[in-house]
Amino acid sequence: MTTRESSRRLAVLDALRAAPSPLGVAETARRLGVHPNTVRFHLDSLVAEGLVERRTERSPGPGRPRTVYTARPGMDRGGIRDYRLLARVLLSRWAAADPAEARAEAMETGRAWGGYLVDPPPPFEQPTAERSVAALLALLDELGFAPRAEGEPTPGAPPRRIRLRHCPFLELAEEHGRLVCPLHLGLMQGALARLDAPLTATGLEPFAEPDSCVAHLAGATAA
Repeated sequence: MTTRESSRRLAVLDALRAAPSPLGVAETARRLGVHPNTVRFHLDSLVAEGLVERRTERSPGPGRPRTVYTARPGMDRGGIRDYRLLARVLLSRWAAADPAEARAEAMETGRAWGGYLVDPPPPFEQPTAERSVAALLALLDELGFAPRAEGEPTPGAPPRRIRLRHCPFLELAEEHGRLVCPLHLGLMQGALARLDAPLTATGLEPFAEPDSCVAHLAGATAA
């Protein structure tokens, strides 16, 4: 959609919101000074987007029922989002706390979310290092970390490292690494705990390589 179309569609929506009663196509077109077909096109799009409601009104006298439109209550969902700013606001609250407490809180939050984002193994299934690592890699890949295990898991000897070749929170990690990175480590620990895995994540090296971070794994008993 072009900038002009977007502006015109917003004008149609504003006209419906300002009207004291539902408007038809012709009425809306007269208010905006545009052709009815243009208004009809934008009204159909607004209905499809869930921003406008269309209904039929019966006229008090003879004649065909009239189709009218009203704006649905609620904010315009086509506006700008800035979730990075929200994340920075929340992280700054942690950053102002005692460093040790902030790190512990970030780790615990990560563990809670890691456990929430994976499903536990089926009943009576014995978790193995191979299955656990595969599930963890799938989660990290879904979250955008572009993970790669280094070394195939074998009984009693799981892979020692997972290379994270992308960070979905890169700018935040560069600004608040002492909080974001422990949160990532906690997320991996929480996921592995939820999976009842025989291994856990023991450490995370931020930017261990120029193009990646490295997570270290070890058997749960040894850890």
